[in-house]
Amino acid sequence: MGIELGALHWMYVLFIAFIIGFMIMRRDTSILCILGIFLLSLTATSSLSHSVSAVFSSFIYAITELLPTILIISIIVSMSKVLMATGINESMISPFARLIKTPALAYWVIGLVMMTISYFFWPSPAVALLGAVLLPVAIRVGLPAIGVAVAMNLFGHGVALSGDFVIQAAPKITADAAGLPVHEVVQASVPLVIVMGVVTTLSAFYFLKQDMKHNRIHVQPTMLTNSSSVQSTPLSSSIRRALAIIVPLFFAIDVWAMFTLHLQGGDATALVGGTALFILVVVSLIAHKGKGLEQTTSYLIEGLQFGFKVFGPVIPIAAFFYLGDAGFTTIIGDFLPKGSHGLVNDLGVALASTVPLTAQVATVTITALGAITGLDGSGFSGISLVGSVSHLFASALGSGAATLTALGQIAAIWVGGGTLIPWALIPAAAICGVSPFELARRNLKPVAIGLVVTTTVAMFLV
Repeated sequence: MGIELGALHWMYVLFIAFIIGFMIMRRDTSILCILGIFLLSLTATSSLSHSVSAVFSSFIYAITELLPTILIISIIVSMSKVLMATGINESMISPFARLIKTPALAYWVIGLVMMTISYFFWPSPAVALLGAVLLPVAIRVGLPAIGVAVAMNLFGHGVALSGDFVIQAAPKITADAAGLPVHEVVQASVPLVIVMGVVTTLSAFYFLKQDMKHNRIHVQPTMLTNSSSVQSTPLSSSIRRALAIIVPLFFAIDVWAMFTLHLQGGDATALVGGTALFILVVVSLIAHKGKGLEQTTSYLIEGLQFGFKVFGPVIPIAAFFYLGDAGFTTIIGDFLPKGSHGLVNDLGVALASTVPLTAQVATVTITALGAITGLDGSGFSGISLVGSVSHLFASALGSGAATLTALGQIAAIWVGGGTLIPWALIPAAAICGVSPFELARRNLKPVAIGLVVTTTVAMFLV
């Protein structure tokens, strides 16, 4: 099962190390990523013109992959602008403001609600549903926007997505690759998901509270709410209260439709986005009357400007990391070694084939393999490899196939699905108006602690 690593693989590893180092030092990585794309293409093709073109093509590829997320964030922001300008947002959050009284309560309530919705509809539409309503409540009771982003991200893209107990897309992929029934992988993942979730969310909450206590982070208006372009357009109290009921009702109907029509992932996100657009149009026409047509366009422009402003720094790094998977062939061409499954997966296979095999080594290797395959920011692209390697390890050990498969799935999705790769956690970061890179840095220590503890627990279950 070994694979020979070539110059492309080692260059990719070297640039990943540099990028991670720059992120830790809080330095921008855009130039480094552009250079990495150019040199990878030059090494593969030996063509200067092709390599220069590949940089531009990689940006197109990254934007295409990220466009659905950019659009849903932009539309939600556009809708939020008109809700804030008309005062409907204030009326909407007043019931929640009476229930959520402290930062701690805000963190756990937002996180648990996010997890619950994400189990049924996946995290991206859940972020869109919750962010516009609960973010102002959390800010009001003293939880910083970065704390809201952490809660939504860890509970949604971490706990809910890594277990995927309801939709079961992730366990189906890993179970098929490992040659196991899906229910065995789901059952084996339950204790590991619980351990990972409890350790990570508690650790993140502890670090957050410590930073707040020592004034290392402050509660302040977010990028979304701190906009001078939002001008007050008052409505009568009766109309405002009516719309404050109708808007959440529309989203509640979305939830019902998702459940009854079995809409998940992109389909669910599209439903939320379309609903937000209709809300934007209707509220804008009611509030601005004769100028409603022009104001609707203005709100859309503001939302799109916000979306691309947030995603702008992420596109170069996403373009580089997409080269680790299917993006390489699409952007540069068919220049990988024969039998290659992509740079990231090749590195994972090489790691798995060079370690001595014991239960302890197997669990550590599967966790590392899952984390490596998650570096492309998908979380799902490498879990079939995790399943197949888990099957091989379990055959050698004589047991533990389901546990190893579940462990690799958890590691891959927590890293790439994701809580550590900046463009994977952009939905939560953008809705909360915080930097995705800052959110990734804040998640790093809790997620690392969680992976260590979960891997240790898995050693006793294999």
